[in-house]
Amino acid sequence: MNLTPLTKRIFITIGIIIMILGAGSMYLNHRNRTLSPPGSDKIKSGDLTVSVSYSRPSVKGRLIFGSESEGALQPWGKYWRLGANESTEITFSGDVMFNGQAVEAGTYKMYAIPGEDEFEILLNTSLGDWGYEEADHDLDILSTSIPVINGKNTEQHTISLQSPQDGSITIIVAFSDVRLEIYVKAQS
Repeated sequence: MNLTPLTKRIFITIGIIIMILGAGSMYLNHRNRTLSPPGSDKIKSGDLTVSVSYSRPSVKGRLIFGSESEGALQPWGKYWRLGANESTEITFSGDVMFNGQAVEAGTYKMYAIPGEDEFEILLNTSLGDWGYEEADHDLDILSTSIPVINGKNTEQHTISLQSPQDGSITIIVAFSDVRLEIYVKAQS
């Protein structure tokens, strides 16, 4: 194949542009993961396994929860993906009672609408979302209110799973001065 000098330059230019875009994309992805690294937890209680994956932003001296007029990063009453980067996802190996409501086995997006005294926690069937993209509420399968427990200041957003002696599982969400406890139990 005999290419003209102009055709060679066009191919070289296209190749350089593709390399620059690829390197830029890799840099931004790495930067986001460095600022809000991935987190996960998994626990087994009896025949039930629960796992959660999320990203872990840090407070870094910012007001996290509060009013828009205060300049809060996550204002009261506004969608929060319970982390950063990809949406937070939770998986149940069997049918569960999630804060007293029935949920079938599977993987769900878990997100929140923060409030001063309670957070609305929602489960949604849409998965794999990246960035700040509010959930399609038509795909919500559950909504429940969880009271806010004012806790010690947690610098980096953390979701942990604990299994008390009664066979249930407690999902603990801690970030800034907010702590939430969500109770999950295998359906009988």
